[in-house]
Amino acid sequence: MTRSVLAELLVLRKRLSTWILLGIWWLLALMFAYLVPYVQYLNGSTRRPLDDLLPQHLVGTLMAGFPFFGGVLALQLGVLAFGSEYGWGTLKVLFTQGPGRLRIFAAKLIALAVAIVPFVLVVFVTGALASSAIALREGADVSWPSVSLLVRGIGAGWLILAAWAALGVMLAVISRGTSLAIGIGILYAFVIEGLLSALASEVSGLDRLVQFFVRANGYSLAAVLGVAPGDVSDNGPGSFSGPFVGGAQAALVLGAFTAVAMVVAGRLLRRRDVT
Repeated sequence: MTRSVLAELLVLRKRLSTWILLGIWWLLALMFAYLVPYVQYLNGSTRRPLDDLLPQHLVGTLMAGFPFFGGVLALQLGVLAFGSEYGWGTLKVLFTQGPGRLRIFAAKLIALAVAIVPFVLVVFVTGALASSAIALREGADVSWPSVSLLVRGIGAGWLILAAWAALGVMLAVISRGTSLAIGIGILYAFVIEGLLSALASEVSGLDRLVQFFVRANGYSLAAVLGVAPGDVSDNGPGSFSGPFVGGAQAALVLGAFTAVAMVVAGRLLRRRDVT
């Protein structure tokens, strides 16, 4: 199993798509978490205080981007990790010559879980550098969040991305490819979760359904770590105004969503023909 995981990690590392997604996520996080808000602060065109851009608020500033923008990119990573195998025909060869299907599936999932870690760490490292630079330029004190908060932030970021990646894996296995899976995934993220979340406050009973969405639980988990609801209520396509749930429920729902998506994908992969 260890060799299989290492082999899958090597495959993911060599894929250009993995590096492109990582680069896009890094650029989005840097621009919308620090560069754009800081330029707006210098121009006096925002009411957002400078303190939000300083190192002590690192976790809260970064977590606002994980539930949607990072999630959509993680979904595509999950799709490409599995869906491209159908297009290249390599999955059929693996199942014919390699170990059992579920063992291969498990190795791919573990490799994908490990591959998500850099997507979290690179954003936190970049945020630390950017916030430190802003603090030094403004002559502000450089104080950092506690180690406990940093660890919880990194763990929460990984869990949110893992839930979206698991959805991508499931869609890739269902559609046996990449294009349709990415299309359905983005449609789900923008239209179903986005639209229903926006209507939750206007349609009676809809808020109970929204509480089980990945977006709602991702933002709820981010809110526990310092993201103010006002910071995400007007966040473009990633806007979210509620309903929010408790941190424990958010973590449980995200974990359950990830587990269900992997079980569905695993059962389909085991029972259906590859081609």
